[in-house]
Amino acid sequence: MKFSVIMPLYNKALYVQHALETIAAQTFKDFELIIVNDGSTDDSLKVVNEYIKFEILNHKSSIENIRIISQPNAGVAAARNNGVFVSNGQFLCFLDADDWWEPTFLEEVNKLITEYSNAGIYCTNYIYYKPGKTHVALNLTRGYMNYPNAYLHSKQMPIWTGATCMPRKVFDEMGGFPVGIKLGEDFLLWAKIAIKYEVAFCEKPLAYYNNDVPASLRATRNLHSPEYHMLFHLDPIELELNHQSEILNHRLAQWQLLLDMLRIIGLMDYWLDERYHEVAEKELAKVDWSKQSKTVVRQYKTPIWILRARRRFMQVGSYLKQKFIRFIYQ
Repeated sequence: MKFSVIMPLYNKALYVQHALETIAAQTFKDFELIIVNDGSTDDSLKVVNEYIKFEILNHKSSIENIRIISQPNAGVAAARNNGVFVSNGQFLCFLDADDWWEPTFLEEVNKLITEYSNAGIYCTNYIYYKPGKTHVALNLTRGYMNYPNAYLHSKQMPIWTGATCMPRKVFDEMGGFPVGIKLGEDFLLWAKIAIKYEVAFCEKPLAYYNNDVPASLRATRNLHSPEYHMLFHLDPIELELNHQSEILNHRLAQWQLLLDMLRIIGLMDYWLDERYHEVAEKELAKVDWSKQSKTVVRQYKTPIWILRARRRFMQVGSYLKQKFIRFIYQ
């Protein structure tokens, strides 16, 4: 078996059939599909079973190997890890139940593996899908990617889960997705891999990152407690960077700039929130502010009561804007 496709499933009844249809439409057929029902409370599992039954009865199924396993709700990291545990493929791909692929995704990834056999992770370009904001995520050329530099310049995730494939041996070496992290668990794994291995990139946008999901189903709808957010777990990445410093050479500075950028951008909401201000302040103290622009430094030096008032105003404006966009596109 060449590929194992792992699909975590939690309350995505409205989306999962489309995701399954795009998997079934793959032109490269040497794969299995493992669906991990992560304690769904809606009709997600029913939709999956009815789709499979319909495909079999009508002799249409092009997914020859498909398994469904169920577990109590444990989060997406545990679901993916458990899916990998029961899978058999040489290479692992991950597709969430509300995202989808172009028919040639696996075919192009297979070409990428043949062309760049030394990589530790393979990824394609992808399309950020949201009414009014849909766009191709990255403007990069085919080949080995300088991961921190690509992230710094694009301000987009160069490696996105739904557009990713990796050798099983690399996944096992890294220990899989960090269980317990609810936001950014994928980045922590990609970073560990990208520090040690080459990242191979296909410039074709072959996956769709669906951001048109109701806020109630998004992992990012609220501030997670710090123990669940990857921005409060970057120290092991920095330790690994120091350990690999002789190998990384010039990329070491780029990695540090990337981690600083992520902290500066991602911790602002925590820094403004009275509940998490102190713990965010400790993380921000790790930033090398001497390498930041005056604009960025000035932002954090603005009186916090002004920033809090401005943020509340922006949140209200953003909410109203999204309501208007949804109304227009319905």
